[in-house]
Amino acid sequence: MATASNSVLFLGSDSLSHHHNPLRTHLSSSRSHSVSLIPTKQSISLSLQLEFPAFPTVMDINQIREILPHRFPFLLVDRVIEYTPGVSAVAIKNVTINDNFFPGHFPDRPIMPGVLMIEAMAQVGGIVMLQPEAGGSQDNNFFFAGIDKVRFRKPVIAGDTLVMRMTLVKFQKRFGLAKMEGKAYVGGSLVCEGEFMMVSAASS
Repeated sequence: MATASNSVLFLGSDSLSHHHNPLRTHLSSSRSHSVSLIPTKQSISLSLQLEFPAFPTVMDINQIREILPHRFPFLLVDRVIEYTPGVSAVAIKNVTINDNFFPGHFPDRPIMPGVLMIEAMAQVGGIVMLQPEAGGSQDNNFFFAGIDKVRFRKPVIAGDTLVMRMTLVKFQKRFGLAKMEGKAYVGGSLVCEGEFMMVSAASS
């Protein structure tokens, strides 16, 4: 319901602004006015973009495939959205009902297996460690040497976007041994965390 000032907030394609309200309907003897705003496709699109912004792309799937040796069905990283050379990476895994593990885990309640969340996080760690800034190379590879303090906080289900951050804590270049801290989130909530020990294939 508009006020006596006859002003209304309009959604424009580029900004929010106040304009004089040209749309008024007289209600019998009442001095009040009703306003009908019909959203356009453009305003709906803007609203969706503001409410659901897309993840940025620092490395796309083709660039990831150039770094990691994994391939379908075991490549579990779809996009890198943040990367600090030699320090950390943040990447996403889009979890869909088409993932090949869901028919068996579980048919009536599709939940991403915890071991695959750990594998996905390790792959993000591999992206950090296989870069020249960390003393690695794409001709090399990193394997698990150990995992500690792993906790699964919430289930990850079909339709979720798993956001994973892997941070290099310590790297013993002489032995090719790296310690990394990993955390994974869905919608801002922590779903998995742990400490990862990784070793260079050239040192194993």
